[in-house]
Amino acid sequence: MRAAQIATLDGPSAISVVDVPEPDGAGKVVVDVHVAGVTFPEVLLSRGEYQLKPQPPFVPGSEVAGVVRSAPEGSGLTAGRRVAAFPGFGGFAEVAVADPGFVFPLPDAVSFEQGAALPMNYLTMHFALRRRGQLREGETVLVHGAAGGLGTAGVQLAKAYGARVFAVVSSEAKGEAARAAGADEVVLADGFRERVKELTGGRGVDVVADPVGGDRFTDSLRSLGREGRLLVLGFTGGEIPTVRVNRLLLNNVSVVGVGWGAFWSGEPTFVQEQWTDLLPLLEQGRLQPVLGTVHPLADAAAAVAELDERRATGKVLLRVRD
Repeated sequence: MRAAQIATLDGPSAISVVDVPEPDGAGKVVVDVHVAGVTFPEVLLSRGEYQLKPQPPFVPGSEVAGVVRSAPEGSGLTAGRRVAAFPGFGGFAEVAVADPGFVFPLPDAVSFEQGAALPMNYLTMHFALRRRGQLREGETVLVHGAAGGLGTAGVQLAKAYGARVFAVVSSEAKGEAARAAGADEVVLADGFRERVKELTGGRGVDVVADPVGGDRFTDSLRSLGREGRLLVLGFTGGEIPTVRVNRLLLNNVSVVGVGWGAFWSGEPTFVQEQWTDLLPLLEQGRLQPVLGTVHPLADAAAAVAELDERRATGKVLLRVRD
């Protein structure tokens, strides 16, 4: 099969498309991949900077959408079923395998492109907002990096759960993706704290969802209202910030870690519970991933570089087959 492979840890440009054997499907769901999602961990994996460090050469790609070729007996899945899946690795290929608990039947109205945008970003943000952030209807949510795949997922989910959403983007051009996701207000990263203060009448927001980190962190803390929660999802800004814990006392705020993978690794049935919660929103059309560029598999290096260089708006995808 054709697959995009990381053979050396020299960054996205070193990703190459090669012929490799199909993966072993014993005990797994075998999926003929139509579309794969591109995520920020692939950027880190290409340099050996991710928390998981597979030995090169390996095939990256944590989320796919396609058609079931075969499935273990008792899995509830049959050949020909349209699905999204979270294989963890191996998704940038014509065939991927995943544990049955990480394969999700797609509603008929959800395309393969939309399906490939769901597993990593929407399940992560669902865990962040619902489980870790304890988001309640009527609260206000500030989403950093709101034009990317994870950010647009956060905007949509927060809106679906009844929040007022402020989307922080790095440029006016990226604001359109955040608006398409349903943001109530779009705020430029430069000076976002002052703008949030103005929009909330000085009260501050209830929740900040932050996959960026870096030099925004302190102002994010200062943007929280009474008993606000700052959700730490990652550090696409490159710098891991530190917390001056005295700031937490001033308004009884919390800094909350969001490690979706660390959680489900100890409770693997949790992801299917999440999917059950998301499914009505998908069927009602209330979750519609904002799609960005769609690259052919041969251009996997360019797709990952788009995230690395922070040029992405919406979800970046790889089309593996029609």
